[in-house]
Amino acid sequence: MSCFPRTFLAASISAALFVPQTLAESMPDASVQDLPTTDQCLINEPEPENPTQQPINVEADSLEAINGDKAVYNGNVVVTQGKKRINANRVTLHQKDNIVVAEGDVNFNDGQFKTVSDKATNNLTTEQITLENTKYKFLCEPGRGEAVYVSKTGKAVYEIQDGSITSCPENDSSWRMVATSIDVDQDEEEATFYNPRFEIQNVPVFYLPFLTVPIGDTRKTGFLYPTVSYGSSDGYEVEVPVYWNLAPNYDLQTTLKYMDKRGAQLNSKFRYLNDFGTGSIVSEYLPDDEKYQDKGARWGVQYQHTGIFDQVWKFDIDYAKVSDIDYFTDLGSSIGNREDGQLIQEVKASYRSSSWDASIQTRDFQILTSGGNTPYQLLPQVDLNYYAPELMRYLDFDVKSKISRFETDDGNKPSATRVHIEPGFKVPLGTTWGSWTTEARVLGTYYHQDLSNVNLGSSIFDGYDLKEDVSRVIPEFRSHAGIVLERDTIVLDSYTQTLEPQMQYLYVPKEEQNDIYLYDTTLLQTDYYGLFRSRRYSSVDRIAPANQFSYGASTRFFDSAYKERLALSFGQIFYLDKEYKNANAPTDDKHDSNYSALAVELDFNYDDFLFYHGGIQYDVDSNEVQFGNSTLEYRFNGGYIQGNYRYVTREYIAETVDLNLDAITEDGISQAGLLSSYQISPKWSVNGQYFYDLTTEQDLEWLAGVRYTSDCWYIGFSYSNRLKEWEPAFSNYPDSEPEYENDFQINFGIIGFGTNMGTEMSSSNSLGYGRPFILNN
Repeated sequence: MSCFPRTFLAASISAALFVPQTLAESMPDASVQDLPTTDQCLINEPEPENPTQQPINVEADSLEAINGDKAVYNGNVVVTQGKKRINANRVTLHQKDNIVVAEGDVNFNDGQFKTVSDKATNNLTTEQITLENTKYKFLCEPGRGEAVYVSKTGKAVYEIQDGSITSCPENDSSWRMVATSIDVDQDEEEATFYNPRFEIQNVPVFYLPFLTVPIGDTRKTGFLYPTVSYGSSDGYEVEVPVYWNLAPNYDLQTTLKYMDKRGAQLNSKFRYLNDFGTGSIVSEYLPDDEKYQDKGARWGVQYQHTGIFDQVWKFDIDYAKVSDIDYFTDLGSSIGNREDGQLIQEVKASYRSSSWDASIQTRDFQILTSGGNTPYQLLPQVDLNYYAPELMRYLDFDVKSKISRFETDDGNKPSATRVHIEPGFKVPLGTTWGSWTTEARVLGTYYHQDLSNVNLGSSIFDGYDLKEDVSRVIPEFRSHAGIVLERDTIVLDSYTQTLEPQMQYLYVPKEEQNDIYLYDTTLLQTDYYGLFRSRRYSSVDRIAPANQFSYGASTRFFDSAYKERLALSFGQIFYLDKEYKNANAPTDDKHDSNYSALAVELDFNYDDFLFYHGGIQYDVDSNEVQFGNSTLEYRFNGGYIQGNYRYVTREYIAETVDLNLDAITEDGISQAGLLSSYQISPKWSVNGQYFYDLTTEQDLEWLAGVRYTSDCWYIGFSYSNRLKEWEPAFSNYPDSEPEYENDFQINFGIIGFGTNMGTEMSSSNSLGYGRPFILNN
């Protein structure tokens, strides 16, 4: 085989015609080692300033030349120029027009685009390339197809006539998009189809006159590929998303969703980024729900924003609202879940300097349960806080204050204005092995409660003696100390154990507060970490009296890589005045000791495949567990299996929250769950979950799913059986009967060109998957 290395064709073609054969063979062969790899993406390699001025190398079995006209190479012809390479049986170089014509099993590769054609024409001056009867493949992103005619009119712009495109690999005809004309711009990462039709196994499924879709990860305006599913609840579903790249700092995605049994729903998500932060607006609108015609139009909206401006301002907005309380139960939504009992509507702006901060916020809720308490609206609340760390050596000072206005839609509840100021001194002492913090605060609060239109004789005010103007001043003293001891374990080699005992004394004098209504205050749960809080309530409408010691300890085990493998914590409160133990608990012999429930927390991680988390509160008076939760998970290659359980006594719920328990539970909470997921093979996966209520001896929910994921498409099957409601209401239990909603779903979609598989099938039950040992992993 003779080798013909060449410089730029326009300057060397004539020389090549007259170079003696012996001289050509003696020239150094620069082309063999420098040829680009056949299927390698070269888009990120540097480009010369003028690609057309690069040297051209030609190899062939034989050469026929006509002086001043053309050169014809025959047999195993290879032409390379920079990243471009042409292999063919016959190549003709037209000197005058600076054009290369390749014929017969033509293989073309430019580092971005690879083709096999009957004929290829390349204008070396303009870089325009035309291909006939072609099979093509993109090298820098998924995508291949066939075409009668392909023209490369720019650096990365292709026009395809009577062609097709798919993300499936060779010899896979699962799906493809066929069109009379396709314009592909790899720089812009988008493809425009004219008269496209979508085919599955070469069978047309739908037709559009015009379609623009992305073919990469760059944000581009156009249609995203649709997904198709079937569910026994809503029937056939088709989702067609459209992405709008409106500007570099904001975009919009709209999705037209058609549900066979409900109608057409329009969903959208607008995202933005500006000097004040980032945010999104999500909307969902179903003009006529054919399945529940009495509910009219169904809609939901959510606006979220968070950001920092000028390093001192912070803005937060979280506002959500839906058309009716059954919205999440009846419809799948990206705004909330079916177990959500309320939606928050909050706006907050904050300013922070080195020594003080201020904020203003408003807050409201949409309640999604019937017969529930109407929460108070915060309209607005202004916070002003001052900090003076190291006012003196070992002495910190701060002042916290807020003014709050509470309004309600419940005409039988008072509105109020609350002013609270809270100065405090703190003495923090600390070393590498321990700390001791002592602080004293004064909690001063003033209320103006509007009682003019309130029926104080209503049952909701039992135990209250409300007054319009109330002033309250309560001191608070707290001292907390803890140390960290460390040693190498004796029993376990290469493990380090810590012992972290801590103790706290808290004193708050008792003051009657039944002249103040509860506006934004509820009792906090007392787990191990809650034993060392200074407040029992979430806000200041109630300041619980205290004269108590809290004591407890944690022990942790670390392996040789300093990874935590075991953590055990336990603690308790000793009440010097046992009347302060629990204001909501009955005063009987059952609650007559000076001790709180014993709180225990345990986390365990064995070799990163077996995990456990558990926590209990054990009432030493009644010798029974008040509250408990437990999670055990085993992870293996390709999957996991998890069992979880939670338990709460009815008595504990009654002491903690003010609810009508007859409408919720007969004998507390006792629920168990089992969850599992397994990747059977690279393409097949299964998952399932099951939840059971031991108090009513009823299934809460079970779900099973299987998914097949190909190289360019996926299909999933799932079946669920969920407890929807009790008929009649649960307050009539055990005479009421559970009603279940069964749903079988098939989901189908494609992969590639900017699409993804979506989320894995999972339960929307509140007892969903929770990762154990989460605080230390």
